[in-house]
Amino acid sequence: MHFLTSCFKGITIGAGAIIPGISSGVLCVIFGIYDKLLNSILNFFKAPKENAKFLLPLVIGGLIGVFLFSNLLNFFLYKFPIQTKSIFIGFILASILALVKDINSTYKFSPKYLIYFFVALVIGIGSVFLENSLNFSTFSVENANFAYLILCGFLMSIGIVVPGVSSTIILMLLGIYSTYLYSISTLFMPIIIPLGIGLVLGCLVFMKLIKFFLDKFYVQTFFTIIGFTCGSIFVLLPSCSSFLEITISLLCIVLGFMISARLAKA
Repeated sequence: MHFLTSCFKGITIGAGAIIPGISSGVLCVIFGIYDKLLNSILNFFKAPKENAKFLLPLVIGGLIGVFLFSNLLNFFLYKFPIQTKSIFIGFILASILALVKDINSTYKFSPKYLIYFFVALVIGIGSVFLENSLNFSTFSVENANFAYLILCGFLMSIGIVVPGVSSTIILMLLGIYSTYLYSISTLFMPIIIPLGIGLVLGCLVFMKLIKFFLDKFYVQTFFTIIGFTCGSIFVLLPSCSSFLEITISLLCIVLGFMISARLAKA
């Protein structure tokens, strides 16, 4: 049962790497595995059997999420935007509450930590407005350059490793988002391979960087993560035009909150 639960988390995290506005890092925070995931990858050979047991279902689920179920999640976002977005907001609110409880149980709160929160929140909200103003396509498969694609994958990893920073906005800024979607859906390896190389290298670099900040400035780093996570709510706010839609949205937020709390304990 634990294996299937971890696979589900991996599927959702993998789909988050495809869908605009959703950060894979935030999903890791939502599921309560962000810190453990960093430690398992960066310290894999210190306890290979234990780390492999934790990572394997997440990797399997992640691949399934990227190649198969991202379209399903996109379907729900298109057909049931209010319900789907509201459930994700509930996910995020539950993860924020869990993070704050975890920090307060170990460290004494100081008002200065709010500076990190508000700076990250402003950046997160700003990225939402920037993403909405960008075009999806300025790059074609025919113009693909191996070295440039490696660089794109490297920079894309920021959106996967750093909670609240969407990899979508990075790919849009680099002009290859539509090419990325096309290559994933058609398994076009000349694009996928260099992107994958850059992605793996970037993940290792930025994970080490995040791990350094967590080791040296744990509270400040997590308040920064909370700020980015809160900022991601703004990209998910549903457009409700009636009292019924507002009621449905609130009920779905509560549902998402309960599901997230449950999955974090699984």
